[in-house]
Amino acid sequence: MCTVSFVKTAEKVIITSNRDESVIRLNAIHPKNYKVNNKNVIYPKDRKAGGTWYVVDDKGTVIVLLNGADEKHQVQPSYRKSRGLIVLDIIGSTSPKECWATIDLENIEPFTLVLYQEGDLYQLRWDGVIKQTLSLDVNQKHIWASATLYPKEIRTKRAALFHSFLDEKQLVTEAEMYQFHRYTEEDNPENGLVINRNNVMKTLSITQSIVQQNKVAIKHYDLINEKEFATSFVII
Repeated sequence: MCTVSFVKTAEKVIITSNRDESVIRLNAIHPKNYKVNNKNVIYPKDRKAGGTWYVVDDKGTVIVLLNGADEKHQVQPSYRKSRGLIVLDIIGSTSPKECWATIDLENIEPFTLVLYQEGDLYQLRWDGVIKQTLSLDVNQKHIWASATLYPKEIRTKRAALFHSFLDEKQLVTEAEMYQFHRYTEEDNPENGLVINRNNVMKTLSITQSIVQQNKVAIKHYDLINEKEFATSFVII
């Protein structure tokens, strides 16, 4: 939920996410099939709140959560609902984009969503007061990093590394995007793409979806237990 990239090739869309979390947080349940409002979805489940940071439905819609909006915020003692449960509320609607316009986010901690729906890409932000909706060019490459963990200069550096990496590739594959998310600046445990901040905050997993014309595949790499999971949907 803390670093997300979007890459579109001639045949597929690749969306990859690193989850950075406290090591005392319970291990997530690896991606499984669930029903949300009678919709077929796949997501890794957070054991603490029951929500998720990454979900895909059988229409090829993808939602990825990042903590925080554009700037680091002051955390309040409590909030009305987990952001991961908000993600499930949105994916369970008839149209996630339309749901975003009407969903009540009062007393919800700030967050950013990357939404890919029906061939369109959006950045959706809640800063604790105002919702922001930004339509993005799907033919461009995009990267995000959580403002709660990475200051602006680090996010800018990440973007430069991302675009430099892609500039060297004529054809980008999902395996190469995994390599970027797994090994970029691996000698920098504080701000590399896989972090280990004094064994307190770590990158726990990498989740990736590959959306094609009639199929969406989900790959999940548990970095702590060194396990891999894969599943897929036929797009209806």
